[in-house]
Amino acid sequence: MVKVALFDEEHEKDLEDELNEFLSDLSENQVKDIKYSVSVSTDEDGEQLYCYSALVIYSVIE
Repeated sequence: MVKVALFDEEHEKDLEDELNEFLSDLSENQVKDIKYSVSVSTDEDGEQLYCYSALVIYSVIE
């Protein structure tokens, strides 16, 4: 069975920590792919807002 896990953080280091924690529970051959994205927008005050996200595609060993 193939599953996905989605991660979304405001800081890249937080995303890295979350991904590493999740991946530590999987074997290397379970991870099929990782998609990474960064988006930037501004709030009403003109402050830049960053969104770092990742999608992990992995298989479940039954």
